[in-house]
Amino acid sequence: MENIALQLYSIKELTSTDLLGTLKKVADIGYDGVEFAGYFGTSAAELRNALDSYGLRAAGSHIGISDLTQQLDQTIEYSLTIGSPYIICPGLPEEMRESADSYKRTAEQLDRIGERCKEQGIRFGYHNHGVEFLKFEGLTGLEWLTQYTDPDHLFLELDTYWAEHAGFRSVDWIEAFKERCRILHIKDMKSEQDKRNIEIGSGIMDFVAITEAGKRYGVEWYTVEQEEFDIPQLDSIGASLRYLRQIL
Repeated sequence: MENIALQLYSIKELTSTDLLGTLKKVADIGYDGVEFAGYFGTSAAELRNALDSYGLRAAGSHIGISDLTQQLDQTIEYSLTIGSPYIICPGLPEEMRESADSYKRTAEQLDRIGERCKEQGIRFGYHNHGVEFLKFEGLTGLEWLTQYTDPDHLFLELDTYWAEHAGFRSVDWIEAFKERCRILHIKDMKSEQDKRNIEIGSGIMDFVAITEAGKRYGVEWYTVEQEEFDIPQLDSIGASLRYLRQIL
């Protein structure tokens, strides 16, 4: 059975007020793991105990670039304590991605971060939005980042929604980056005219093809992320999970 996680940013209104109680609700819905977007003052030991109690696995944490550069050792230690194998940069400020030269400098910085993570037994990844598909000197931002980093120092958490929002087929990017796509962010698009998030399997994206490509290249986590809701949040993430279980 493939691993399915929930990016907790999806339900940030709940996690920000009751992280541990929300984890229990996510576990009860049936997710295998969770990807963190903030710890909200929770100690690593307390969080690990909760994960173990609820039968959830830590499937990575989104950590901003400032913490990655200023508090990397503490970030790694926290991840190791909660049993999380991944630290993921969720995006970059404009000055780090506004030209080919800035992308080269950024890639060098991310490579150093990834090297340090690897030394401590953690894998370091990058999560895209739409801006990384803009081209500079013939290459997209994602291509600059991957060409100037060691694959052992930086993997990709490909956000399939943002790839398609930018006008591409996310399957093509999985085929291009292959095993470097260790995690896929899974969220659906309502229509070409209305690009809002919608429950997975209810929109226009071909997740059968996307997940088949993911399985070909050994994707380790299929991580649900939802940023807009037409129905109650927990009902929404439950519907997305049920659809993924059917096709994976």
